[in-house]
Amino acid sequence: MFFTTLSKASLALLVASMILVLTQKAEAHSYADCIDWRFKDPKNPSWSDKNGACFGYARRFPLKAKLFAKLDSDDPNRHYQQSHKNPDPDHSLACSDGKQGEEPGADETMGKPISAAYTGTDKRGRKVGPQTVSKPGGQLCVRWPAKNHAVPDEKNQPVTIALSEVNPTKDPTQLQFLSNIITNLNYKNCSDTKLNTDIWPCGGCFKLPTTLKPGNFVMQWRWKLNSNEWYTSCADIDVRAK
Repeated sequence: MFFTTLSKASLALLVASMILVLTQKAEAHSYADCIDWRFKDPKNPSWSDKNGACFGYARRFPLKAKLFAKLDSDDPNRHYQQSHKNPDPDHSLACSDGKQGEEPGADETMGKPISAAYTGTDKRGRKVGPQTVSKPGGQLCVRWPAKNHAVPDEKNQPVTIALSEVNPTKDPTQLQFLSNIITNLNYKNCSDTKLNTDIWPCGGCFKLPTTLKPGNFVMQWRWKLNSNEWYTSCADIDVRAK
């Protein structure tokens, strides 16, 4: 009865709007928004901007470029989906070069020097976030946007956190990262769930190994959405002696 009262133009507009909404939800993909998130009140942790702050970011992460959770529509988009070929994601480029992959994403290659990925501006002239500084055994809390994938009817795919050896001269391969996964985090560990499911802030905390030597380590955040569909973010951790 409702549709019979609509004109053809109105019906076409309604259908187009519904398709757009469904497409936006289907194409919403996550990424590491913060590598060193610190809660204002650790006894009542929340991942929202009003309840904490970020002290370390992924490589060339633009500060204040867009609202939280909206960098998947940035130019270039922040999320990097590894290639389905070569011959599978376990052999794909571990950190985005902005060119390869099913969805190339932003450039997260290693800076030369390391600090170059955390100082100055990105290619669009936007100030980038600082590098994470920690210590052996130090706690890091990583934040990411839910992007509609933390709802009850979706499978909870864990986030894996992996580290390189100390002071690498180039980014590890994906297989090298897979050989040194230090923790798995609950993707659906979100707060502020009364908001739109696209922008739920989520995250997890872990401790770096106590055996780490002082130096630079490459950290990879990796998350599986669907079969053979992996997303990664890369950051450098400056580990200093206690």
